Amino acid sequence: MGLTSKKLLILAVVLAVAFFVLTVWLWPRLSGRSWRPVLGRVGVLLLTQISLFAAVGLAANNSFGFYASWADLLGQEQEPGVVTNYTSGPDGTRLQRLGAERFNVDGSSRPQVAGRIEKVLLHGEKSGISSPAFVYLPPQYFQRAHAHKNFPAALVLTGYPGTAEALYKKLHFPQTQHALHGKGKMQPMVLVMMRPTVAPPRDTECVDVPGGPQTETFFTQDLRHDIAGHFRVGKDAKSWGVIGDSTGGYCALKMTMRHPESYSTAVALSGSYKAPLDATTGDLFGGDPQLERENNLLWRQRHLPAPPVNLLVTSSKQGEGNFHETLKFIQQTKSPSRVSSIILDSGGHNFNTWRREIPAAMEWLGSRLKV
Repeated sequence: MGLTSKKLLILAVVLAVAFFVLTVWLWPRLSGRSWRPVLGRVGVLLLTQISLFAAVGLAANNSFGFYASWADLLGQEQEPGVVTNYTSGPDGTRLQRLGAERFNVDGSSRPQVAGRIEKVLLHGEKSGISSPAFVYLPPQYFQRAHAHKNFPAALVLTGYPGTAEALYKKLHFPQTQHALHGKGKMQPMVLVMMRPTVAPPRDTECVDVPGGPQTETFFTQDLRHDIAGHFRVGKDAKSWGVIGDSTGGYCALKMTMRHPESYSTAVALSGSYKAPLDATTGDLFGGDPQLERENNLLWRQRHLPAPPVNLLVTSSKQGEGNFHETLKFIQQTKSPSRVSSIILDSGGHNFNTWRREIPAAMEWLGSRLKV
């Protein structure tokens, strides 16, 4: 039975109930003080607890899609994703440097060899939002031969709530870029690594909330202005892309489709196509149905002109809840937008799946940004 099989979940629940009943029934018989009844009590308690934990774990996995298969759970699902390309159908900034971060790349103590991650604090002049970010500067940024060169840049976003540190400690974005460049598969880029939760604890889904946080303005205007004012990066949209997972993937697509003057390229790893409305988001649209529709990406494709941008979406045939909507998004993409995809046979909504997709996605992203 597969990890997400309903039969397996039912079996786990039945076993948990059975072991509980068995424990209650046997307990009087195991009340002695000799080693046999003691081991018996330990055994039935252990079986009951394991069965309960298994049932709860399977139920949680089925609800949230952490792992899609046994191989995914055990870390054996390692086949990398492959990008499929499609033909489209019918300067005063206030950035503060807060120090440098260590990361696991050979020669990490030498910026000319491994690059450097700088922690900065961005102050959004237009949005009024301040938020920390981790900026990865590639080795070439510090090399004499590239001393006067501007670099393309990519905003890298986690899901909600997420931690920005996970982008280099768990998902290894800088390490992946470093390895791809070493193989001649990717140009060096500046990576701005953040979580989309810039007004914590609220999940704003990168929306300019009426009467609330102006998150979209922060990411599409303030961030680019601050980064370009302090680092050697291109200032035009052709030099900027966004890549994100989960909520960050939705943000990447939406901000690129809504603001092609800011970002030319987007990658959504397991992204959704509209913002949820729940206890974590509150009322994102101030009761304005038109604003809500405009933030629904499938609605935008059907009713608004397509922008001249590059879009990459990812999903899995088994394990991802966005699979059918991803196919619909691909089918609805119209020229001059250009769409590509990474579709895995199996992969849950988790770091292991995204690590399989990130190398191909980064190579694709790097090939489309220009200075």
